[in-house]
Amino acid sequence: MALYRTWLFIPGSEEKKIAKAGQLDADVILFDLEDAVAVQEKEVARERVKAALLAQAIRRHGANERANEPHYFVRVNPPDTPFFRDDVEAVAKLGITGVVLPKVEENEHVYVLEHLLDQWEADAGTRQPPIEIVPLIETARGLYHAYELAKASKRIRRLLFGSVDYALDIRATLTKQGHELLYARSHLVVASRAAGLEPPIDSVFLDVHDSAGLTEETRLARQLGFQGKLIIHPKQIAPVHDAFAPTSEERAEAESVIAAYEQSVAAGGGVILLDGKMIDLPVVERARKTLDTARSMERRKA
Repeated sequence: MALYRTWLFIPGSEEKKIAKAGQLDADVILFDLEDAVAVQEKEVARERVKAALLAQAIRRHGANERANEPHYFVRVNPPDTPFFRDDVEAVAKLGITGVVLPKVEENEHVYVLEHLLDQWEADAGTRQPPIEIVPLIETARGLYHAYELAKASKRIRRLLFGSVDYALDIRATLTKQGHELLYARSHLVVASRAAGLEPPIDSVFLDVHDSAGLTEETRLARQLGFQGKLIIHPKQIAPVHDAFAPTSEERAEAESVIAAYEQSVAAGGGVILLDGKMIDLPVVERARKTLDTARSMERRKA
């Protein structure tokens, strides 16, 4: 089970952060060529990210491959900018897991990127697995079309939520309580599930000094059905990982549920009661997912 809990933004224009990226424990390193990079630095940032990805690709195929290697994604500039095509062509051949497409509002945005990736993979020969496309939902229009966007390409496995631009678009005020984002978050979870995707990835938490607030917001995202969170600083990695980890109580309960259910099935039974709670197949499936998640996190730490 691959983990996608932490997606750490690394601005493509900042050499020191790029150099340290591969040493961090984030599940995903997300090199950013879009919002974090000034217009006059776009080309320099692209070359720096390209060099970093090339170095990572060489290391992964050599003797120095690191255990628990993160996934590498790149957020390119939108298709309607003069930087888009060069961004995609620069990074598509360097072993990345996927391309994050910002400000997606309609299927055509996905099709443009899909065509470029299809074209490159056809020229280079079959690539396994194909490069993923990850739509970043940042506007009311994008949220409204979330289900259609989720179904727009077989390359899409999950959606990302960009709360800052979304709040600006709907003229909402961002608060620590997050009430203004509850509908959007819930809608993305439902749209993702209905489209057959993995759970989505939640938006950034802007206050890097508020660990308690980050933990609270991440726990809410987990409760709503998200599988991970975008982050902007390495110090946010551990709190997010901890918030997505099943607690010892949750793990113990899952183990009890599975043991009781299997005992009942072996005896020819079905639905049972455990500590006054009904245990049926959906409850058992949830318990199994809890244990799978816990084991995956243990393997990641090993």
